[in-house]
Amino acid sequence: MTLFSPQTQNNDRIYTVSSLNAQVRLILENEMGVVWLVGELSNLSMPVSGHWYFTLKDSRAQVKCAMFKGTNRRVTFKPANGTQVLVKARLSLYEPRGDYQLIIESMQPEGDGRLQQQFEQLKMALAAEGLFAQSLKKPLPDLPRRVGIITSKTGAALHDILQVLKRRDPSLPVVIYPTMVQGEGAAISIAQAIGRANARQECDVLIVGRGGGSLEDLWAFNEEIVARTIAASQIPIVSAVGHEVDVTIADFVADVRAPTPSAAAELISRDMTHQTQQIRQRQQQLQSAMRHYMSERLAQAIRLQHRLDRQHPQVRLNQQQQQLDELTGRLGHTMQRYMARYQQRLEQYNYKLALHSPARTLATKQNQLHRLEDRLQEAMDRRLVASGHRLAMAAEKLEAVSPLATLGRGYSITRDSSGTVVRNSSQVSVGDTIHTRLADGEISSVVSESSSR
Repeated sequence: MTLFSPQTQNNDRIYTVSSLNAQVRLILENEMGVVWLVGELSNLSMPVSGHWYFTLKDSRAQVKCAMFKGTNRRVTFKPANGTQVLVKARLSLYEPRGDYQLIIESMQPEGDGRLQQQFEQLKMALAAEGLFAQSLKKPLPDLPRRVGIITSKTGAALHDILQVLKRRDPSLPVVIYPTMVQGEGAAISIAQAIGRANARQECDVLIVGRGGGSLEDLWAFNEEIVARTIAASQIPIVSAVGHEVDVTIADFVADVRAPTPSAAAELISRDMTHQTQQIRQRQQQLQSAMRHYMSERLAQAIRLQHRLDRQHPQVRLNQQQQQLDELTGRLGHTMQRYMARYQQRLEQYNYKLALHSPARTLATKQNQLHRLEDRLQEAMDRRLVASGHRLAMAAEKLEAVSPLATLGRGYSITRDSSGTVVRNSSQVSVGDTIHTRLADGEISSVVSESSSR
């Protein structure tokens, strides 16, 4: 038989439960980082603290989540149980219970959120590969010989570009490469149009774009195939997708980003002097470089912010607030149970007290006393009757043997002066006083003569 010591052979460290949970929480937060999840909201709770607690589930599993007050203010819709959402979260552990949970950093409805997630993931992947690097940007020609336009042949963007080019530089030749800009197959169609333009080498600058629309409408310009085709293009490309507020992956990869199709036409047209065009080009390059620089700095700031958040006292405060909310709820339920239990016990005690009330006991004792008095009176009466009967019988017997009865038959009892019964004449002398008891009285006499036989 092998004996084991209490200390394990391979690990000299013995954890407490709290230290183990703290270690596991640090591992989850530091190793897993940020994750994206799609699921259905359930068990949504919004206590007065301002934090949100809910469960994110699908058909086979669920996970507990917390979204703290400073973060959930940025949610642009009203969440409800049953809503399908996309969340960005950090993995963590709620140490007091040892529960694995998610700390939610952002929440969006599933449709728009999923596209935004894909956008961010592709953007980060391509940025990591260096496709956005400023060193890869090709300068626009100072005096373009021919402009290629890659867009829909029926779209408003083509009309706007042609109108601007006609107004600013009517002599500038234009080649149109019609393509789909929306829907299934649009990304491949755009990539193929860029490829045709590069194969023909008939233009020295390309405008790739379309008019404004929703994120879903502009999605073809967020596809990886379009981004890589733009990056591989030998001809400088101006991205002109949507309105000024619309940003696509094509904007980051292109050599120059124009806020609108009309702006792209103005950017490449020769309406100003050569020097002004160079300044504008340099300005665009500077803006692109600044966007790239700001994008990198923002990504770095986000990483540093995540590290700071993991070490910030607010994280601990949020956990303690979550624990306080839970304990407050448990205290309320416990107090209700205790109050119900004590109320039941009070009713039992009141019932017992009523059963053992002095007034009730006194009434019972009084009834018992009355019954005992009646029984005592009956017993005394029976005792007196019996005693009277015995006394009468004893009196009859006594009367039968009583000296008085003897005296009544003519006998008498004589005593000397000392009270001794005189039984013979020798007990007295002449001159002694004797007392004779008769049936109806007593006679005293003096002995004058004494004789004996």
